[in-house]
Amino acid sequence: MGKAIDHIEVRGARVHNLKNVDVDVPLGELVGIAGVSGSGKSSLALGVLYAEGSRRYLEALSTYTRRRISQAGKASVDDVRYVPAALALHQRPAVPGVRSTFGTSSELLNSLRLLFSRVGSHMCPHCGAHVPPTLNVAAELPITCPECGGTFYGPGAEELAFNSGGACPTCGGTGIARTVNRAALVPDESKSIDDGAVVVWGSLMWDLMKQICGAMGVRTNVPFSELTDAERAIVFDGPAEKKHILYKAKKGDNFAELDFTYFNAVRTVENALAKAKDEKGLKRVAKYLTEGPCPDCGGSRLSAAARGPLVRGINLAQATAMTLDEAVAWVAGVPASLPEEMRPMAASICDSFESTAHRLLQLGLGYLSLDRAGSTLSTGERQRVQLARSVRNRTTGVLYVMDEPSIGLHPVNIDGLLGVMRDLIADGNSVVMVDHDTRLLAQADHLIEMGPAAGAGGGTVVAQGSVEQLAGNPASLIGPYLRGDSRVVARSQASADAMFDLGRIHLESSGLHTVRQFVVDIPKGRLVAVTGVSGSGKTTLVLETLIPALTATAAGEPLPSHVTALEAAGISRANLIDATPIGINVRSTVATYSGVLDDLRRAYARTDAAREAGLKPGAFSYNTGSLRCPTCDGTGQISLDVQFLPDVDIACPDCRGTRYGTLAGTIKRIEKSRAKGEALSLPQLMSLSVDEALPHVVDLKRAREKLQTLHDLGLGYLTLGEATPALSGGEAQRLKLASEMGRGQDDAVFVFDEPTIGLHPRDVETLLRVFQRLVEQGATVVVVEHDLDFINNADYVIDMGPGGGEAGGRIVACGTPAQVAACPESVTGRYL
Repeated sequence: MGKAIDHIEVRGARVHNLKNVDVDVPLGELVGIAGVSGSGKSSLALGVLYAEGSRRYLEALSTYTRRRISQAGKASVDDVRYVPAALALHQRPAVPGVRSTFGTSSELLNSLRLLFSRVGSHMCPHCGAHVPPTLNVAAELPITCPECGGTFYGPGAEELAFNSGGACPTCGGTGIARTVNRAALVPDESKSIDDGAVVVWGSLMWDLMKQICGAMGVRTNVPFSELTDAERAIVFDGPAEKKHILYKAKKGDNFAELDFTYFNAVRTVENALAKAKDEKGLKRVAKYLTEGPCPDCGGSRLSAAARGPLVRGINLAQATAMTLDEAVAWVAGVPASLPEEMRPMAASICDSFESTAHRLLQLGLGYLSLDRAGSTLSTGERQRVQLARSVRNRTTGVLYVMDEPSIGLHPVNIDGLLGVMRDLIADGNSVVMVDHDTRLLAQADHLIEMGPAAGAGGGTVVAQGSVEQLAGNPASLIGPYLRGDSRVVARSQASADAMFDLGRIHLESSGLHTVRQFVVDIPKGRLVAVTGVSGSGKTTLVLETLIPALTATAAGEPLPSHVTALEAAGISRANLIDATPIGINVRSTVATYSGVLDDLRRAYARTDAAREAGLKPGAFSYNTGSLRCPTCDGTGQISLDVQFLPDVDIACPDCRGTRYGTLAGTIKRIEKSRAKGEALSLPQLMSLSVDEALPHVVDLKRAREKLQTLHDLGLGYLTLGEATPALSGGEAQRLKLASEMGRGQDDAVFVFDEPTIGLHPRDVETLLRVFQRLVEQGATVVVVEHDLDFINNADYVIDMGPGGGEAGGRIVACGTPAQVAACPESVTGRYL
């Protein structure tokens, strides 16, 4: 018998920027892949190991299906041997829809619904009495009410779900009711109706309404403030009567007699809301609406019937309002509260709840309530829910590929994450993680370092071996950080006594979610880090309090209800630069987003070849121009329909992904500053990286400046034609920043949500230099961050905590990094 297989063999991998890489990846161990951004880490982990692992699993499907997939699926690699079936946990789980909650996404709610359906005390529909728990529900037998003798069937788990039978009819199971905000309908009461006082009649409904309103008996030529209560009632709530009016056209002297139904101001908004089909339509109506908890279900999303069954004296809505910590303790007491014969069934349901909850508690999510809306969870929280869900299945022999699992984790939570990975390995699986966190990498059994640089300068294995071997390897870039020799130092910090010399932003709040009442001062013109463990309230403080307050003040609107005071003299812009993907489809590329393509299109339209062909700048657009590839319509890819599976996108066979037709390749631009014979077509230029394209645009001032900015932001390795939705979170953040560089920023506050996501310690230094430039231009930069190197370089730290959820929500310490490190209460301080 041959020797046991203990590693995956990769030979000749050429995915993205990988340069014919040969590497052995140990099986049954925790393997870390390190390297600077763009060095090929994800290409190796996701593009080779995951792509091949999942493809081989699909090979078992029918020939018809396989034929369609194999066109798309095979990674560009000579040979991959002994790769197990693979599961990937992506860096950015999608933001869930309006119906998702922490309970649904973690699947904890399934167990709770089953519990309430099977062992609940159900309400008799005939007399309203609560019937003692009975095994009849599980046996699908009718229940007899001891009070009135009537019989009925208990609800199944589906009938308790707000995504199906148990939805509150008023809000449709979303928990949110939209009501018309009457104050927004007439923002300026000094205007008359004729002059447009009722803004919705101009923007959402025909202008005619002003005349019809007059026909209803309202004076339309006096200031709105002078109208009687009866006239106001007609404006807002008047009946939908038909009126005969004489309509005069705006242009010319034509009159027309028309019969029109009156739409009052409130009905105008409701009508527009009902007709809104897309985001744009909703946005137009949204400014006239206020969102609040649904008045009927109190925001619990459940119908009255679904709130009927009781277990241990409470209903399902009350159970989901508990935090996970509280719910676990409550569920543990359920079996003992039931009659003897029902306990075994209850115990098995409770066990499944507890095993799921155990993982989530291990990952530090005990502070979240089960009914918390999924869209309000931070990236790190969503990622850990995803992780717990995949670990629960107790697989064996599977390769788990994790893309930056440390995202959004405070140093405290890293231990729980390692525990979960070790559990996976103990079950006989293999784990490959792409990460930058040196504390996490230091715990790996084996490290593979990609590099040495980004983009074209990367794609090779620089070093591999145990943590000790890498720490001692002179070729390794991460080695010095693993040894602790290298620290990130990239800027000089403001001293404690000069901190507020440039002014301050003073913010007071009565509290929101788990954050208590607070008062805080943020120094203007400085780099400020907001820190704390997951769930301590950083997102609430910055994204849900500071930004809305600054935005409202700048627009002259009232402050959000939970903000009690804001003093921010001279601030007129609040820019949130988060890591959400740029653009929703493949039509958005680095060149279009940065504006470089506009400059290049004009330059190519000036060439002799373009003039002879009569081509204007618009022709060079791959979205709408005549030069785009007709096969893929300028998207660079086509979609294949695959049996049983989602459609597969493959590169367009005609333009090979360049997005342009053949004619575009014949129009070349001779560069003024280069030797003769240097001429590239636009498709050729679009396939170059920013750094490679720079020398070709020396004679185009505006394009050169834009590309230079991208280079300075550390994005020189991105190709111009790269689709922006595919960029990593950190890349998307820096690309959004490109348009802000180089102008005065005294009136601006920039807010970044974990910008070090996906950054090697060396890239963190680049990022800090970018922030330093913003600060030098006068900007106030506020950063929500876990990266200790980054926090150590900030001028001022606001530390939230001390714990998460109910144990957090307070400002524990403020001051320079050294002052926070000296504060005994601060958890972050201990690590600083």
